[in-house]
Amino acid sequence: MKKIVVVDDEADICFLLKRFLSKNEFIVETAQTGKEGLALIESFEPDLVMTDFRLGDITGTELLNAIKAKRPHVPVLIITGYSDIKVAVNVMKLGAYDYITKPLFPDEILVTVKKALADAESDKSGETEFVSGVAETTTAKPGRKVSHKMKAGYVMGQSEVADNLFRQVDLVAPTNFSVIIYGESGSGKEAIAHEIHNRSRRKDMPFVAMDCGAISKELAGSELFGHEKGSFTGALQTKIGHFEMANGGTLFLDEVSNLSYEIQVALLRVVQERKMRRIGGSKEIELDVRIIVASNERLLDSARNGKFREDLYYRFNEFTIEVPALRNRKDDLLLFANTFLETTNGELNKDVKGFSDEVMKDFVNYSWPGNLRELKNVIKRATLLSDGDLIEEKSLPFEIVNYSKLKDLDDEVSIPVAATVAVQEPMDSEDSKPSLKTVANEAEYDMIMQVLRDVNFNKSKAARLLNIDRKTLYNKMKQFDI
Repeated sequence: MKKIVVVDDEADICFLLKRFLSKNEFIVETAQTGKEGLALIESFEPDLVMTDFRLGDITGTELLNAIKAKRPHVPVLIITGYSDIKVAVNVMKLGAYDYITKPLFPDEILVTVKKALADAESDKSGETEFVSGVAETTTAKPGRKVSHKMKAGYVMGQSEVADNLFRQVDLVAPTNFSVIIYGESGSGKEAIAHEIHNRSRRKDMPFVAMDCGAISKELAGSELFGHEKGSFTGALQTKIGHFEMANGGTLFLDEVSNLSYEIQVALLRVVQERKMRRIGGSKEIELDVRIIVASNERLLDSARNGKFREDLYYRFNEFTIEVPALRNRKDDLLLFANTFLETTNGELNKDVKGFSDEVMKDFVNYSWPGNLRELKNVIKRATLLSDGDLIEEKSLPFEIVNYSKLKDLDDEVSIPVAATVAVQEPMDSEDSKPSLKTVANEAEYDMIMQVLRDVNFNKSKAARLLNIDRKTLYNKMKQFDI
């Protein structure tokens, strides 16, 4: 039976998750502080960790970094309110497997937990093992050459933007060029890298991916280059690094700018000479590896700021691909949504046919800060909640349904301030002062009422969705006479 650790400062959530997951044949232990959670993870050795992002003693980021430093291969699920989605996306860049938004739904939790454990098990079975001095690697299956749909589950799209992206992939794939892929988190950079590999002559050889943002400085060298048994404290057996695992195939380095300066120096030597030594080893290992790197920040800017070696940047910069953000490719939104719906129907054994007109309008209006990853999670959640043939607005998160209203509120607050500075007109009239406050109060009232109605006036749930504590909610309700 798989073991799970739940870390949340709310005792009722810990209790409910433990009871639910235990009924589904998992062994579960819980902790209510970050420090207790880390101690439990060390002693219990779980297969998966679920943790609230907002803990009393340490932040979710600090907890995630501590877990990844000691147990980098254990998947971590972040529990967060929907208003924290931008934070959740950033935490996933640091190595979290996925995030679950409150309020929590049992079926959604179970699907996500099982998928995370299955992917972790798949990663283990695909790792290279060192047997009698011979490195044995698993090979990637050949990719299918489908014009707009890719093996990795990423849909290219059918817009002009998508066609341009597809042409770049098709152009560079048959070459041995190193490639830099730029794009926001969740936009599909790894899927693009995988498709380049699948369309290359290396397609029958391994594709190995490494998230440089999720690996600590101390472990990065061992993960990349491997180590010999006894080469340092804790090196209990010989380890094959990602370069050797990818030999003959493709190595994908995600968020490569997060590598330390020392690792960048070692990486430059390997890229230049096409050979390496394991840490603590003396044998030179010849390498034939195509390198694809990804970043959500410009590597040349990082080089000029002293964060990334400029000579390493020029080694990688043989070809560049820009992956557009989802908000800039709305023509493909329906295709993406339908593809994710089809996949989710299969996972949840449901038969939701499509989306209401109101939902598609909400999708088009929303900015999608988490890009395709966020869209996929929203559709997964909405499919779970839907009880009809179509996904309706009631199944969407509050911030998507009310995005235009919230954006208008931001504009109302910010524009008059800018205008005051630019025009420098005297503010003799008092009429303008209460109008702004009135608009803000009305929008705040509408938001609170909408959330309360959505959760049947459950104040605890409403406070979590609004990202405030219950005392603040009570004060607001008293202020607005709700």
